Amino acid sequence: MIKERKNTLRDSVFESLKALIITGQIPPGARVTENDMAARLNVSRTPVREAFNRLERDGLVVGRPRQGYVVTEFNLTMFREAFDIREMLDGRATELAAANATAADKARLRDMLAECERLAAIPDRSTREQFEELQVGIDLHRVIAEIGGNEMLHGMLCGILDKCQQYVWTELLWLDEWQLTREEHTGIVDAICAGDVALAGERARAHVRGSRENILRLLQAKSDYQGFFAKAS
Repeated sequence: MIKERKNTLRDSVFESLKALIITGQIPPGARVTENDMAARLNVSRTPVREAFNRLERDGLVVGRPRQGYVVTEFNLTMFREAFDIREMLDGRATELAAANATAADKARLRDMLAECERLAAIPDRSTREQFEELQVGIDLHRVIAEIGGNEMLHGMLCGILDKCQQYVWTELLWLDEWQLTREEHTGIVDAICAGDVALAGERARAHVRGSRENILRLLQAKSDYQGFFAKAS
């Protein structure tokens, strides 16, 4: 049963379904229905229907008439396009944040870094706790864009980040890049707090490029592996 905290049941259902998809508990290509998910989460169909509508807008599922939804299968082309756009948007958003951040904004970013460290210190972390750190890390980029003050840029970056989360989860889980990610996030926030526009933008772009290269190696290896066995059969 989903527990309501500060957020609404609607938001809880959305975040729960999103987590199931991003962490692969509902794998790419899987068919899911409102009835199945309502039973799994022990809620009514209404918040599940609303959650699927949001997930479809985010590109994580595709609706099929009278068949429910299918979890999106991402490929190398989609990956490259998403991260190319993210590098440009993230870099510019971070530059704007470095130029515009107030003392309160800087404290907010520091608090998010501290939350990642708190989650990292939990012994024998569960998948849910790992996902919480992923979410805080992704939200850090959203908040940076918000601080930058360009609403259109913020909206565009949030949309791209939704599409990138599955890839980032793969990188963190399979390559165990948690500590490196924390260090890079700290470097980005340090540059923002120092008001160093050029350094903040470069660190943000380098962060995205490094993530892209790591994930690309994984995706390419998976593609080569599947191609090898397809030829063998």
